[in-house]
Amino acid sequence: MAAPGSALKIERRDGIVELRINRPDRLNALDIPSLKELREALQGICVDPSVRAVLLTGEGRAFCAGGDVAVMEEYREKGQLPRLFHDLTGEQELAVREILGMPKPVVAALPGVAAGGGLSLALAADWRIASTDAFLVPAFPALGAVPDGGLTYFLPHFLGIGLAQELLFTHARVPAARARELGLVHEVVEPGALAARARARTEELANGPVFAYGWMKQLMSGAFSQSLETQLALERRGAVEAAERNELPEGIRAFREKRPPRFR
Repeated sequence: MAAPGSALKIERRDGIVELRINRPDRLNALDIPSLKELREALQGICVDPSVRAVLLTGEGRAFCAGGDVAVMEEYREKGQLPRLFHDLTGEQELAVREILGMPKPVVAALPGVAAGGGLSLALAADWRIASTDAFLVPAFPALGAVPDGGLTYFLPHFLGIGLAQELLFTHARVPAARARELGLVHEVVEPGALAARARARTEELANGPVFAYGWMKQLMSGAFSQSLETQLALERRGAVEAAERNELPEGIRAFREKRPPRFR
């Protein structure tokens, strides 16, 4: 449900929280209040032990068109554009950090465009499912803006420097099928199947070893910056902590009993 005037719809069911950016008339473009609302929702989910997975999507025909250009124009006219971008990119950074640091899986469902900061939000998620109508657009160069929300981190890590340069320096528009080829999304489905498939995938992850997934996220985020020795030490620490929880013992029992594990 969404409160009147809210930029975010929140639905909770069976250990899953669906966050739906709710500004369809603006293609779910984000301003400071809507980014703050998203960030605060993510913070609450992070520490809620009843939540096992998150589904992030957009209302209507878009995922998120990035920053709201109409708001940018208002601040430009007032001579306050630098202040806007200081605060806007700050909230964007915090929202992305919450997704990356979330100790449970986050699925992004893309019904349409994911542009600029919206693309950053999508790439921060752990699993991305796109409609065949969806496309990815870096968008920042078209405005003369410097990318934010981690886009200059995500694109080189996913694609390598060469392809990241191609996308950023050519104002590229990447359709869903090409995004799948590049590994920027994990699945592409027909528009009418997106909601059901996204929900099913989120449920699959929620029924999985969520504690282990949280450690996997942490380990992979450091894979390009940590030394092998550090990664090995962190893996050992994660393995011991998993052994102290319920999921690993259940997985071992299920394997021995030749049955599916019941991680919940």
